Amino acid sequence: MGIEDNKIVVRRLMDRLTAGDTKGAVDLLSDDGRWWVGGKADLFPVAGYKNKTELRALLDDLILPMPNGLSMTIKSMIAEGDRVAAEVESYGEAPNGRLYNNEYHFLIIVRDGLIFEVREYLDTMHGFDVFVRP
Repeated sequence: MGIEDNKIVVRRLMDRLTAGDTKGAVDLLSDDGRWWVGGKADLFPVAGYKNKTELRALLDDLILPMPNGLSMTIKSMIAEGDRVAAEVESYGEAPNGRLYNNEYHFLIIVRDGLIFEVREYLDTMHGFDVFVRP
């Protein structure tokens, strides 16, 4: 697969997340795929590595309860070899009424048309304030 093909896979991922299609998003990962979220797990519960099953549960818990979904907008994207780097902005209302508007950097490794690994860097304090803080 070429660089442009890999970028298409990343666009599909963000489109499926925006559509609330958590199953479709997770289906883009290879069977041995994994997703890492930055942060300290003892402070930010979603931090660390997730396999496909864990990722699906996490996405279902975070995205599906949002009354109007979560939009994931790609701001920029570059690729080299099997790696795609994307700057993304999310926007959505959490079930508690708080606005979730985060900014991310994703480093995504694509192999044979499937995502092998995602490294997600985000504003963990904002995520904590919206989803965890009482």
